[in-house]
Amino acid sequence: MTDLSAPIKQDVMTNEAHSPGLALRSLVIGLTAFLTVVDLFATQAILPSLTRHYGVTPAAMGFAVNASTFGMAVAGLVVGFFSPHIDRRTGILLGLALLAIPTGLLASAPNLAVFTVLRVAQGLCMAAAFALTLAYLGEQCSAKDAGSAFAAYITGNVASNLVGRLISAAVADSLGLAWNFYFFAALNLAGALLVYFTIQRVRPMHAMMPAASPVSATIAHWRDRRLRAAFGIGFCILFAFIGIFTFVNFVLVRPPLSLGMMDLGLVYFVFLPSVVTTLLAGKVAARLGTRPTIWSALAVAGLGLPLMLAPHLGAVLAGMVLVGIGTFFAQAAATGFVGQAATDNRGIASGTYLACYFCGGLVGTAVLGRLFDALGWQACVTGVGAALALAALLTVDLKR
Repeated sequence: MTDLSAPIKQDVMTNEAHSPGLALRSLVIGLTAFLTVVDLFATQAILPSLTRHYGVTPAAMGFAVNASTFGMAVAGLVVGFFSPHIDRRTGILLGLALLAIPTGLLASAPNLAVFTVLRVAQGLCMAAAFALTLAYLGEQCSAKDAGSAFAAYITGNVASNLVGRLISAAVADSLGLAWNFYFFAALNLAGALLVYFTIQRVRPMHAMMPAASPVSATIAHWRDRRLRAAFGIGFCILFAFIGIFTFVNFVLVRPPLSLGMMDLGLVYFVFLPSVVTTLLAGKVAARLGTRPTIWSALAVAGLGLPLMLAPHLGAVLAGMVLVGIGTFFAQAAATGFVGQAATDNRGIASGTYLACYFCGGLVGTAVLGRLFDALGWQACVTGVGAALALAALLTVDLKR
């Protein structure tokens, strides 16, 4: 995602040299990010099983599973507003420890309404924890170290999309749906333990409080045409990503593909190339510029859409690879642009971007789910194509 910390002055940030222990810090940051968001999209791998369990339509189950994005949108705004006042270590610990509660309760959710509320609660805890992790990262790394640490975060985030789905499919297939959620609750607690033993209390930071109120700062950001376009691009990116990777699960388990639950989990090795390519987004954007980078990424994602409609597994997998690479790459470039374009109140700008991004996921689930139920997979893919086209149009306004 993006750095939600408020602009902060500290001696360490003026140090241009790499600090000792960079490799270990990057590993901890990547692993913390992984354990924080691992169950955000993992549940998508068992969507067909959950749909049968609750006896609902794919659209209804897809909306419930992705309701976590609403919680993440709200938490993104709240953390962006109040980041200067929140102790990083305490906030991350509380976020991860509390996250285990709704995760574990999902195992016994009696109906879809309760399931949806618990997913929203998960999103609130997840977003708070990883946003504060990034804030801690921004404050404790030198300028040169920050790039490597941010890359480690992105890697952990992308890897969670792959490994989370694999774990979810494997545990649900062998032990049942309930144990799937218990296992992920244990992972959340493991993340809290990791933070407890690795992230130490540091010398108090002196945040530069903005002269304007958070509301005034937010209004000023929305009046900036470049930031407004970036917020819209973030909305469209997760709209498209959620649409593909939520409802393709139902296509994969139906004839003619007819995959089993464990096979469905293995499908998500399609995210492996994204782990590598996403790390290059910053360098590519610096060399080519933000607009050509995002246009190229969106084009790659668009090329994958026709393949998603093919009746052959190899073609569908290739399409998933392209959509994953393109959307993750565009997301990395867009978040970097927000950090550069928002010269004031960067934490609030980043929080607004994050809220728009996750709102796009929630709206995408609702809109594309209706299309999927009423008109089928082809209509859903067409809707995704429209979102990518709109993102490409908005990219015109991303001028430095």
